[in-house]
Amino acid sequence: MRESTQRLLIIDDDEMFCHVLDRAMSRRGFEVLVARNASEALTLARRHLPEIATLDLKLENESGLKLLPELLELVPHCRVVVLTGYSSIATAVEAIKLGAVNYLCKPADADEILVALERQQGDPDTEVADNPPSINRITWEHIQKVLQEHDGNISATARALGMHRRTLQRKLQKRPVRR
Repeated sequence: MRESTQRLLIIDDDEMFCHVLDRAMSRRGFEVLVARNASEALTLARRHLPEIATLDLKLENESGLKLLPELLELVPHCRVVVLTGYSSIATAVEAIKLGAVNYLCKPADADEILVALERQQGDPDTEVADNPPSINRITWEHIQKVLQEHDGNISATARALGMHRRTLQRKLQKRPVRR
């Protein structure tokens, strides 16, 4: 158990998720701060120096991946878990490269988040899927990779993929298929 109260910064634009996670973590003894956008997150981080943070990958008009290095520059000791309902291999790899300690798919509960924050090493016993991913999942992963290569620029990504920008936007608004 923790010896002193740890400061947790929740960065997410989903009001209900923030409320539920705030209550769950407060009950577990954390001092909780909530930011709904990058600007608010950086202000709170500068003022309160949180030890841990959860960061939504897809904030309303901002990318959590762009915020992550700025947050860690302000608070280098902060352990950050990236949370997303739009998971992909490309964003998971980038989040870890940029300094996140873990990456979780939503919905994730408070206990899963705590385990992810406290985990110091990888798990070699993690199950490997028996079947290859579906064509829909491969398509989603490829779009995410190309989007990352173009720094989140939808128009440039659409051109690179040879599709109309609106078609790409519709595909990006859908949640990824699991398999």
